Amino acid sequence: MKPESKLWHKVKKNTPKIQWTRLESWSSFGTPDLLGYHDNCGFFMVELKIATGKKIHFSPHQKLFHLTRKQRNFILIEEASSSSIKLYESSSILGLLADYREVPSLATDDWTYIERLLIREPLDA
Repeated sequence: MKPESKLWHKVKKNTPKIQWTRLESWSSFGTPDLLGYHDNCGFFMVELKIATGKKIHFSPHQKLFHLTRKQRNFILIEEASSSSIKLYESSSILGLLADYREVPSLATDDWTYIERLLIREPLDA
């Protein structure tokens, strides 16, 4: 199984409050990998990436998607060397292209917090 597929399974397992649909990217270039839904916030999208170096690779279509659709779209990165998980907003894409380690993440290695951020659930709930 490819690393990105393994990450997809982790997302599905660790975010049970979210209804997920995995999208086929070949059908619409640049579209993120996952479409999520929750009654609190409606639909949102998540791009899955595996980090093997300091830069994250995005296709030109993916760059355009994240640069033009910054609201309710996210990028979830798993570091190949440590399996650390980091969640970023789409607006972080330019920094991720340069050196993702220098870009502040919304959340790191906390699936409960990641799920809450994705669905905009109050953090004191």
